[in-house]
Amino acid sequence: MRMLVKGAGVAGLTAAFELAVRGATVTVAETRHALGGNASWFAGGMLAPWCECESAEQPVLDLGRDAADWWDAVLPGQVTRAGTLVVAAPRDAGELDRFASRTSGHRRVDEDEIALLEPDLVGRFRRGLLFPDEAHLDPRQAMAALHDKLAAMGVEFRFGADARHISGFDRQIDCTGMAAEDDGLRGVRGEMLILRTPDISLSRPVRLLHPRFPLYVVPRTDHRFMVGATMIESQSTEPVTARSMMELLSAACALHPAFGEAEIVEAGVGVRPAFLDNLPRIETSGNTVAINGLYRHGFLLAPAMARQAAELFFNQDRTKELAHETDGQRRGA
Repeated sequence: MRMLVKGAGVAGLTAAFELAVRGATVTVAETRHALGGNASWFAGGMLAPWCECESAEQPVLDLGRDAADWWDAVLPGQVTRAGTLVVAAPRDAGELDRFASRTSGHRRVDEDEIALLEPDLVGRFRRGLLFPDEAHLDPRQAMAALHDKLAAMGVEFRFGADARHISGFDRQIDCTGMAAEDDGLRGVRGEMLILRTPDISLSRPVRLLHPRFPLYVVPRTDHRFMVGATMIESQSTEPVTARSMMELLSAACALHPAFGEAEIVEAGVGVRPAFLDNLPRIETSGNTVAINGLYRHGFLLAPAMARQAAELFFNQDRTKELAHETDGQRRGA
């Protein structure tokens, strides 16, 4: 079966993998001239289904609980399984209790245990929540590694290509996000910073709860930290605003003052595709299946959605085979 995957974000790359391991001949078409630059490129890379249920529905947990295992199996060494730490300033203790009441899979930690988990946060927070089964990865490293693995498996990549002008395929999977022609989608703008400082070390993503601008800080290599992210109902891809920059930096400094002296390595914007219910969908139209609406859960939900889309195609073909066999048996009788 010859398959065309439209889009080389996390949805497209995971779909290409699930198709290729099932024996399909896969081509990935991407309008950009290289990997990156899409919403996936500016993701936090947190594989945190239990934390996300603070504001997400149960399907996010159901679909995402095996994401770390998928990434670990496909790209060994890319996943860090150190959990997620959620903290709040003493004046915002109510936010921590609210977060705990809306989530599961956590245990409460006190000041001493926070210091053991993250020594550089010693004395800064009295209470927190540890989600021990969560994980994280570096989205850019993971995308590059998955691209290389797919290429080694024989998947063809066509960068700078308009998939509308590509033909000769049996099936298509549309993973183009906001570029898809779907009136039900809306854009949710996320702004992020990458800071660099050797003066602080973190072993896991840390979420700082605040009534106005909660944030997360995700450690990367080379003393870098991804700080994000705003959620603005907008499809604008204009640069990060001054207000967002100040709020992100202020919140980062509230987590640890050393961030006040950090280098701002990068400021980026990604527009995440979302449906009204903020849940992903797989939709079919003829020989095309569309995966969309991953919202802020791209790396978390893409593996499960890719598996479902691939199974949909292959189960369709198996159903047709069985139908042909049944017709043949009827004629033989």
